[in-house]
Amino acid sequence: MEEPQNMAGWKIWLPTFVGLAAGLGMILGLGMAPKGETIVVREEGGDLGAIGYGRMEELIRYIDARYVDDVEDDELVEDAINTILDDLDPHSSYIPKEELKQATERLQGNFDGIGIEFMILDDTLMVITPLAGGPSEEAGVLAGDKIVQVGDTTIAGRDLKNEKIMTLLRGEKGTEVEIGVKRGKEEKLRKFTITRAKIPNNSVDVAYMVDKKTGFIKVNRFNATTYEDFMKQLEDLVEKQGMEHLIIDLRQNPGGYLMEATQILSQLFEDREKLLVYTEGDKSTRQDYNSTGANFFTVDKIAVLIDEGSASASEIVAGALQDWDRGIIVGRRTFGKGLVQEQYKLSDGSALHLTVSRYFTPSGRCIQRDYSDSEGYEDDFSARFQSGELQDPSKFKLADTTEYYTAGGRVVYGGGGISPDIFVPLDTFLFSTYYLQLRQKISPFVFRYFESNKETLKEWVKESAFIKNFEVTDELFNEFLAYAEKDKVLSKRNETVLAKTDPELRQWLKARIGKHLFDQSTLYKVINERNPMIGEALDWINSDKKLVELVD
Repeated sequence: MEEPQNMAGWKIWLPTFVGLAAGLGMILGLGMAPKGETIVVREEGGDLGAIGYGRMEELIRYIDARYVDDVEDDELVEDAINTILDDLDPHSSYIPKEELKQATERLQGNFDGIGIEFMILDDTLMVITPLAGGPSEEAGVLAGDKIVQVGDTTIAGRDLKNEKIMTLLRGEKGTEVEIGVKRGKEEKLRKFTITRAKIPNNSVDVAYMVDKKTGFIKVNRFNATTYEDFMKQLEDLVEKQGMEHLIIDLRQNPGGYLMEATQILSQLFEDREKLLVYTEGDKSTRQDYNSTGANFFTVDKIAVLIDEGSASASEIVAGALQDWDRGIIVGRRTFGKGLVQEQYKLSDGSALHLTVSRYFTPSGRCIQRDYSDSEGYEDDFSARFQSGELQDPSKFKLADTTEYYTAGGRVVYGGGGISPDIFVPLDTFLFSTYYLQLRQKISPFVFRYFESNKETLKEWVKESAFIKNFEVTDELFNEFLAYAEKDKVLSKRNETVLAKTDPELRQWLKARIGKHLFDQSTLYKVINERNPMIGEALDWINSDKKLVELVD
């Protein structure tokens, strides 16, 4: 897929993840919009009523006709719309028509493109891998190819941006695009004419067995195909690999479709008509979402991993499992998004995402955070970091002290996200500027390392042998540091941070090399070996303690 490798690393997305969680991924009720409903702007002379229908159009006409300077009417209208929505809540939003397709694409589960994973390296677009079965693979594009031309446009240099690349490569299914590729040391440009096709935008990153009885599934969002993606992986783990217990990773999952979340939840409860979540608002009657009792696979113990980036549909899953004592919740407090939006298409092709109700967990708690301070709402992660909550959960001050009870009688709270049953603190060294800048250098370094050591690395034929035996030697690690320190920002080595993060950096180097040798699942298998949340989940799964005994 034309998804860029995250070259910016944690430094770029960490401070803005709250915005991501508050954005399109958290459009919880996107698929719930009433069919055919439209919003009508009344003509002049109509029934204006008490709330002032027509005044905005009248105002715009006066400004357009009499204002001292030229103005753009469309910009005025959009500014007015956004100002109105800003006074409502953080999740009601307006999307111009030119942005609507891009804004909803990730939730639809696929897009039209040429099917590559790429990264920008030294102002050049490098193909990390052509997606299996995609049009680029069929055309003959290989990992390591440099795409320097798309159609008549040369793409290289300092102005090369991810957005520009995706605009050029994506297009309607069935249309053709010609790309010019430099391969290795070849001087002549290779030309490929590629027919764009539907490219799956998978919401399940990886699924594998952590040990002989426990499976692991990482869900990155809840789009239109998440239930199907999840069930395919669950079927494989249960029927082919003998899975009994399950770890569901919802960290940094910003949410998405409500129905996809409830369908997955329904598969994790054997009982019929078990309340999973309900929604209700002043103008929306209560709607219950219950389990069906139609389970395809039996899962014994369940652990869910969460953090401050888990929002919306992720919180629905975690909240339902926690309220019914069906599974243990491990990690840190979730984002706290309990508002439901519906999508309304406007007459000019733009769209309105309007909050219409709140959702409630089975025990009756709404976990929406207070948003009266909009600036504070957006800066929530920084506030948690500075308060010390990410290291010590007692630093969190409950906004709502109302006590709710799980099926087993445990006390839980609303008003600020889902709090875990087992807290795992954040390692603050992993958020130091120096470490984050080093992390950004791992992908380009590994790409170069792989290119110059292909023959040696070919000896690693089996993934299991690589994971067990491959080591990042001091020589390789120092080679990486020397590469990173060519950057002026990293030229001054921070020995204190490096001493604390050395094992983590080596693990990421190994994981990235493993991904190049095998696939994406290898990266997760290597990284998860050191993950403390997975360690806590496995400790509970492999113990004889019941959930209530463990957390009370």
